[in-house]
Amino acid sequence: MASNATKNAMSLLDYYNFVFTDLSDRRTNHWFLISSPLPGLTLISLYLFFVNSWGPRFMKNRKPFELKHTLIVYNLFQVLVSSYLFYLGLTKAWLTKYSWKCEPVDFSETEEALEVATAVYVYFLAKLTELLDTVFFVLRKKDRQVTFLHLYHHTVMPMISWGATKYFPGGHGTFIGFINSFVHIIMYTYYLLAALGPHLQKYLWWKKYITTLQLLQFCIAFIHSMQLLFYDCGYPRWSTCFTMPNAIFFYYLFYDFYNKAYSAEDKQRALERKNGYANGDQPKENGFAAMGNGREGDKKRQ
Repeated sequence: MASNATKNAMSLLDYYNFVFTDLSDRRTNHWFLISSPLPGLTLISLYLFFVNSWGPRFMKNRKPFELKHTLIVYNLFQVLVSSYLFYLGLTKAWLTKYSWKCEPVDFSETEEALEVATAVYVYFLAKLTELLDTVFFVLRKKDRQVTFLHLYHHTVMPMISWGATKYFPGGHGTFIGFINSFVHIIMYTYYLLAALGPHLQKYLWWKKYITTLQLLQFCIAFIHSMQLLFYDCGYPRWSTCFTMPNAIFFYYLFYDFYNKAYSAEDKQRALERKNGYANGDQPKENGFAAMGNGREGDKKRQ
């Protein structure tokens, strides 16, 4: 019995080493948080525990934190990181040398290949910092913003980007991160402006178009990933089993959010205009200011 148990333990250890060492990219496997999945999974578990349990209980009998200056610094940081990643995506890959149809991973030790791998790693670290979006919601007692969409997005993206850094840091799969970085430049710029104060509210009419841009990115990501089914360049085709269904699921979640958040708002405004004209009054416009972070924002009726 002891011998069988030892053999089983050794088999599990051998399988673990095969999956998390032998299959990994030797250039990136030793980087911080990459060699083992446990640190990342621990961070995500602590994140989910905080935003779903401990955080709301901690804030229950406390006043919400304002965090104005913290949000300004945080959003500015995200804009700068996203801009850096988008710039690298343009200059080192998609505007210069990558094929838009199919692009393999360059596993060499060349300067360009390592720069792309580093960019993928920075993207992974950025996804971890974005967990603070939800933490800020909880500390500011904006619990209604902590939706399934929000939690799913912030849980899945670090895991996907960790896998990309560990196994395929470059090539075809980086396109999703490339366009996502562009979307985040726009999105975090919006939240940065919103955090600066209500005096900028009149310039923040374009919030719902951020969601439209997010929907567009999932369509583009789906089509781009689907090309692997028709072109063979060495990039693993099995990756489409994850990327394409996930793009569809994200599209559905964001589309559902868009309908609930903005379609109802547009109908309400149309009704107010109709009632206003019927009563001989001028229709009232309801503006909003997004003073939070995340995909849903934080509407404030005036």
